[in-house]
Amino acid sequence: MNSTLSFLADLLLFMGLPWLIWVGLRKRLPLAVIPILVGMLLSGLQLPVKALGVPSPLGNTLGLIGVILLAFTAGLEMRHSPEGTDHGGGRPMPALRPLRIGISALIALALPFAAATLVSYYHFLDLPAWTPERGKSWLTAMAIGLCLAVSALPVLVALVQEFAAEHKVYGYIALTVALLDDVVLWLGLGAIQIAANVHGGPGFGHEQWMAAYCLSALFIFSLVTNRHSQNVPGWLAWLVALVYLFGGAWASERLGVHELIGAYFAGALLPPHWMKKIHIERVGKTGLVLLAPLFFGHSGLNVNGSVMGWGSLATALGLLAIAMVTKVGAAVLIPPVAGLSWRERFAVGSLLQCKGLMEIVAATLLHAQGLLSEYGYAALVTLAVISTTITGPIFRAILPLRRQPPMVTETEVTV
Repeated sequence: MNSTLSFLADLLLFMGLPWLIWVGLRKRLPLAVIPILVGMLLSGLQLPVKALGVPSPLGNTLGLIGVILLAFTAGLEMRHSPEGTDHGGGRPMPALRPLRIGISALIALALPFAAATLVSYYHFLDLPAWTPERGKSWLTAMAIGLCLAVSALPVLVALVQEFAAEHKVYGYIALTVALLDDVVLWLGLGAIQIAANVHGGPGFGHEQWMAAYCLSALFIFSLVTNRHSQNVPGWLAWLVALVYLFGGAWASERLGVHELIGAYFAGALLPPHWMKKIHIERVGKTGLVLLAPLFFGHSGLNVNGSVMGWGSLATALGLLAIAMVTKVGAAVLIPPVAGLSWRERFAVGSLLQCKGLMEIVAATLLHAQGLLSEYGYAALVTLAVISTTITGPIFRAILPLRRQPPMVTETEVTV
């Protein structure tokens, strides 16, 4: 089929159709998950979309650029603290204690990761349908555990922006924990990819040395300019941001790690004074709304239709139960902020269990690496869609709107 017509079919299926569905459902379903559902539906019904040239080469490229922008934005968010900002209700963000936040984030990561890794190794990977190309290994089990430990930073940002004023403080508490979760996610993805490529990677030749020099130069530039660039012109900040984005993505790809991981850490390295000139929200929305739907629609389309059914749905629900119990339980037992009631702890935990699009990104990379079977990939994508869809309703059910102000105040926060 003509490449232009293939691209138009791509846009129609994974951008036009999801938008119409979203409007038709009166925006009750998150727009971000609809392209994935469309792709999974097309795959499950085994419709001949490949005859239309879908996914198109240009659609694949634009979709990848979209998730690279999402990863870069997530890295930028690492250097952007919400503390002290006004959330629309006249209340500043509570003074968060780094030690307490760090311990809470560590437990919220360790519990689901450990539980999912052990259950996967001793149960799921013994099932024929779950055995990936590389066979049963602790690396594969840890890949599944990492997917279940994810908190969806970009989706949470969008969710919190839609919250009522009295709910925003809880959203920003969850975001602070999710920022740390995100760092571990990308570090973990990079480590797993490096470990998987130990015996089949590109080796360390001229291009790899160039990539290492590139990353070193970005790091040194960040250190040098961090203290000596108070008044940065906007155009120069955008130029430097593009250099960081493309430099980080290229370097990580040359080192045998996916471009997304380099894009994330490039965003995290960008000096804060330069970052302030960049509209993080605009960059994130451009990736999420205009480009990334193609990537996520293709991810849903890549799910093997023959493995989708009640079995994969039941497995996804079982994994969701493990993820929710451990993630929410960690937030309840060791809350990131002192002074929260039991109901408020459950509310923050319900936000942290949101898997969102980051799990689908992680699962797609791991599936391409041969670390996830077709059945495992289908279950994890289904889990991400369900988790993202139920996050908002569960949070509002736990913490409905009320007249009195939120219980968390700056004076109530102690170490």
